[in-house]
Amino acid sequence: MEIIDFRSDTVTTPTPEMREAMYYSKVGDDVYEEDPTVTELEQLGATLLGKEAGLFLPSGTMGNQVAVMSWTKRGNEVILEAESHMYYFEVGGLAVLSGVQVRTVKGERGVMNPEEVERAIRPSNIHFPETALICLENTHNRGGGKVVPLDNMRAIYEVAKKYNLPVHLDGARIFNASIYLGLEASELAKYTDSVMFCLSKGLSAPIGSLLVGSSPFIKIARKYRKMLGGGMRQVGVIASAGVVALKTMINRLKEDHDNAKLLAEGLQEIPYLKVDPSEVETNMVILKVVGSNISANALEQTLNQEGIFCNATSSSTIRLVTHKDINRQQILRSIDIFKGLKF
Repeated sequence: MEIIDFRSDTVTTPTPEMREAMYYSKVGDDVYEEDPTVTELEQLGATLLGKEAGLFLPSGTMGNQVAVMSWTKRGNEVILEAESHMYYFEVGGLAVLSGVQVRTVKGERGVMNPEEVERAIRPSNIHFPETALICLENTHNRGGGKVVPLDNMRAIYEVAKKYNLPVHLDGARIFNASIYLGLEASELAKYTDSVMFCLSKGLSAPIGSLLVGSSPFIKIARKYRKMLGGGMRQVGVIASAGVVALKTMINRLKEDHDNAKLLAEGLQEIPYLKVDPSEVETNMVILKVVGSNISANALEQTLNQEGIFCNATSSSTIRLVTHKDINRQQILRSIDIFKGLKF
C-alpha cells in the first residue's frame, strides 16, 4: 500500500543533492568553531535573515530555549501567544531551563493584538516579575499554518522597543511565511532581535535548526547551547544538508502551499468534514470533524488503514501538512479516499 504521510513536514527525506553534500562535506571540530561547513551554514542563514551571526543547533526547540536563556534571567516573565509552540509543545522548558514565568496573550489564529501585548507588559512593582522578552511565532503551528502579517509584527516590535524589550521569533517555518507574503525572510526578521528557523521541516534537511541574531547575542547563545549538551563536533556532515536546503529548497515551498489549497478545496464538500480553503495560507489544512458518529481520533485510525497518515489535534480536528514528498497526484488520490469513506 502506498503511504501518503500528512503528519508533518518533519517527515521529509533529504534530497539526492543533500546526500551527496553530506558524503563529501568538509568537517572540523565545531566546539572549537573549526568546522568550515557549519561556519558556511551559520553565515548563510544569518545573511538570509539580515542578522549578523548564526548558531547551528540540533533542533528548533533547543534553538527557542537557548534564545530565552540568552535574553532572560530567572524570575523574569516572557510574553507568548496562548497557543504558541514554545508554550504548548516544549515540555515546560521555559520554566525548567530558564526559570521564567509565562504570560500568555490569546491571539486570533496565533496573531496577537499589539494593544493586548502592551497591556501584558508588567509595570514596575515590587510584587511583579519583570517582563524581559516578547515571543512571536510565524507561521503559527496551532493557528493552522497562519501567517502573521508584517504590519502586526512591526506593531508588536514597536511596542517592545517602547519598553526596551527584545523580540524573539519562533520562525520554524519563516520561509513559508515569506513565500506566502512575497517578501524576503529578512523583511520579517527586521522586526525581531533573534530568530530560530528549522532546516528539517519543509526545507527537507534531515537534522537541524539555526538561531540568528547579533554577534554578542550569538556569543551568549553558543555558551548556553554547550550547557544544554548541544555542542557538536564534526557536524559539517549534517550542516552540509542545511546549506543545500537554504540554497535550493526555499522557493519550492510554494508547491506545498498550492497542494494544501488543492486539498482543502477537494475536501470542503465532504459531509462529515468542515474545512475552509480561505484559511489555508501555507502548507497546513485543518479539518473539523462534524459527523455525529465519528471522532477525529477514529477518523485518523480509519485513514491510517487506507494509507493516509495524519494527526488528530483534538477530539474534533485533524491536521494535514503538505511537503515535498507529497505530489499533486497524491493529493488527488487522498481526496478520493476521503470521499470514499462513509460515516
